[in-house]
Amino acid sequence: MSDDQETTQLLLGIDFGTSRTAVMSNRGYKKITRSIVGYPKDIIGIKFLGKSQVFGDEALKNRSALTLYHPLEDGVVREASEKDYNAALELLKHVINEARQGEDVEVAGIIGVPSRASIMNKELLLKIAREVMPVAMVVSEPFMVAYHLNKLNNCIIVDIGAGTVDICGVKGAIPGSKDQITIIKGGDYIDERLESTIQQKYYDVQITRNLVRTIKEQHAFVGPPEQPLTVTLRSDGRPGEYDITAEMRAVCESIVPDIVENILTIMKGYDPEDQPEVLQNIVLAGGGSNIKGLDKMVADRLYEYGEIGVTCVSDPDYSGCAGALRLAQDLPPQHWDKIGFAG
Repeated sequence: MSDDQETTQLLLGIDFGTSRTAVMSNRGYKKITRSIVGYPKDIIGIKFLGKSQVFGDEALKNRSALTLYHPLEDGVVREASEKDYNAALELLKHVINEARQGEDVEVAGIIGVPSRASIMNKELLLKIAREVMPVAMVVSEPFMVAYHLNKLNNCIIVDIGAGTVDICGVKGAIPGSKDQITIIKGGDYIDERLESTIQQKYYDVQITRNLVRTIKEQHAFVGPPEQPLTVTLRSDGRPGEYDITAEMRAVCESIVPDIVENILTIMKGYDPEDQPEVLQNIVLAGGGSNIKGLDKMVADRLYEYGEIGVTCVSDPDYSGCAGALRLAQDLPPQHWDKIGFAG
């Protein structure tokens, strides 16, 4: 590749998430799109929307006229049907075309995947990526966060996404399989349990998964509540105030034992003389790091292992794709196959 090509090439960092897809470019572009693709149910829907497919918030807003697809499940591309594959392809094509901002320019991108995504998962995502950009690489999502923060040694990243919680021990090199653990208990797991517990307590209310997700994103917490959590819900179409304090606390705290247990598993993989430093460098990332009080609770559960330092990234929405973009800028694309799953 010539110097001129390197200068004009559009480099992308992409966090292709179960709930949201975040993209950043070397031209200053950044945007988050909900990982949803909608197809009109009939000819009226096509006339109403003026298009044959809709993405993100627009798809969610017009959901009554659409068949919705969430092509990513547990942080990887669904393999249930050809429609899921095509929805993932169209979503990635959409966010990349938006990042082009009208330019006809060569694109190369680094995409995040869960820590322990299988070779098959990576091959499938890479196959999709290669259909929309000539050069692509898939890299562990928590490692991208570590790269963004420049925490490349003696650090544990806990990336709490919608589909998974990825825990990664960073040791000054590309993490291996023994340095990474994926837990299938992310934000979607919390949403499912919260919807169920609200419905059990208030059997007459009308509740949807999307409404539950919105409530969680605004009010999630662990530990003793500062005040009761009441939300407006509808019963037979009538609005009312409902207390869901205990339910929110319980479902958010339900992911903590697995996180703590697997932090310890990763920590024990370090040399004993490095373990004290590692335990002072635990970073929570991803949308789940916004759960109020989670950093303190994780630290409290680890107190018997010594001095503990748990912090949250300042920008959980973009920390992963920012790391991917930084890596793309630091390492020329022709060398990507040396450090990741590339093609």
